[in-house]
Amino acid sequence: MSGVLEYALSSFLLQGAWVAVQITALAMVAGLLLGLMLALMRLSPLKPISGLAWGYIWLIRGTPLLLQLVFIFDALPRIGIRLDSTTTAVIGFALNEAAFAAEFIRGGILAVSKSQSVAAASLGMGSFLTLRRIVLPQAMRAILPQISNGTIAMLKGTSLASIIFVNELTFRAQQIVATNFAFFTVFAAAAILYLTMTTVITLVQMVLERRLDPELRVIGERPSLLGSLWRMGRPPVAPAPAAPVAGPDEDAGPDAAQPEPKPAMRPAEPVLPAEPVSRVHHAVSDEPFVVFRDVRKTYVLHGGYKHEVLKGVSLDVKRGEVVTLMGPSGSGKSSLLRLVNHLEGLSGGEITVDGALVGYRRANGVLAPVRDLASARAKARIGMVFQHFNLFEHFTALENVMEAPMRVHGVSAAAAREQAMDLLDQVGLLTRVHHLPQRLSGGQQQRVAIARALAINPSLMLFDEPTSALDPELVGEVLSVIRKLTEGGMTMLVVTHEVRFAREVADRVIFMDEGVVVEEGTPQQVLEQPREKRTQRFLRMVEQG
Repeated sequence: MSGVLEYALSSFLLQGAWVAVQITALAMVAGLLLGLMLALMRLSPLKPISGLAWGYIWLIRGTPLLLQLVFIFDALPRIGIRLDSTTTAVIGFALNEAAFAAEFIRGGILAVSKSQSVAAASLGMGSFLTLRRIVLPQAMRAILPQISNGTIAMLKGTSLASIIFVNELTFRAQQIVATNFAFFTVFAAAAILYLTMTTVITLVQMVLERRLDPELRVIGERPSLLGSLWRMGRPPVAPAPAAPVAGPDEDAGPDAAQPEPKPAMRPAEPVLPAEPVSRVHHAVSDEPFVVFRDVRKTYVLHGGYKHEVLKGVSLDVKRGEVVTLMGPSGSGKSSLLRLVNHLEGLSGGEITVDGALVGYRRANGVLAPVRDLASARAKARIGMVFQHFNLFEHFTALENVMEAPMRVHGVSAAAAREQAMDLLDQVGLLTRVHHLPQRLSGGQQQRVAIARALAINPSLMLFDEPTSALDPELVGEVLSVIRKLTEGGMTMLVVTHEVRFAREVADRVIFMDEGVVVEEGTPQQVLEQPREKRTQRFLRMVEQG
């Protein structure tokens, strides 16, 4: 055993181990960067780009690394590029790793819900910013174990570099054995060095996994290497209440032990009253603010089949007006909403907000998308609240609200934080600011989503069935926040099935079916005295359901 340790601590083998570490570190960094680029190419809707990436991955994964190293070692000098053996090995390992990294990075990205990217786009975040701030941080928890496995495999695989005369650990062990024939002793020493290096990689993986855990980040735990090992498998300690406030919280969910103060915008009752209530009064100008002209939308489905969801919708929304869109599922309500801030592209017609196109320009009398769509969305300042909240899952409530003002509109961290705290206070979540979305009830998550949309100082708010994913007892608290916005004169388009809510706050109700406007008018006209049979049938179904 002493002989094994003597060889393991010898400078000759340690220098070989250091060469292996250098090759692995440099090749892994280069391979991951190239792999990320290939993964994004594979995800591109442009067939030539995705096809080029797939061709590279197919070629590299289908041929042995040993042959790739020999080919590069022999091919580079033929084209006038002469590199030392170690540099050649780094290039070969990096090119090989990129093909495998591309696929597990792509898998990690695909594992993140598309709703995260849609929410980021609605806030004016561009593709690169969304990738860096929203998608990759969430994907990394799935990608990291694969990176660790790839690093360990590469470190052990550096022995293949001996074929191109790289003087790494295994090659040096072979040199010693060739002189003394102590096979077991020398190779056992080399094995100890490999095991030590791979153990370090495993420990680093453990630390990074804990640092990427949003639960641990929220409670302020910054584990050391030994701390991570000690805490491995132990549940995190729940955060302490922000402040002891008297009074129960009827929807605290998993955080029931933490009381919540009664906010200014919280409803007096958890649900809307059964009897009709007095309408909310607010000022509405005669000036058209959102204008739809012959709006059409067609989706091309699998096999080239075309499905037209909007068939020439024309209507005006006045400044300060609250318009509710109602109708059966599939009638085109949500599609119409997503066209306003260009989350979907128009198939025909046009939409203007405050007299301006959002994400389009006129070229020879035809609408063409602008190149920088993210900037166009940011400039339009259109807030949107989604049916399933679409909060950024790795951010706290406070961070969700601060993100767009800071990253899109350049607001300082201090100012964004102050605004976010004020908005969360208004929606009754001041003691939930440091909670992750999964620690909030559905009603609380939707209120955070409303605060996030308001943080960009919108001139127009879009609500896509904001209460349909909520339990009935949580609906009232969200609708009360929307009522407060109504009283403040916010221009709003609301897709909803809440008849009583529409009756109370809407200036105008628009009933849609099969991609067209069937009927529109005041709440009393459409909801109490509908003229069209389709409207009457829908209202009966809603009342029965």
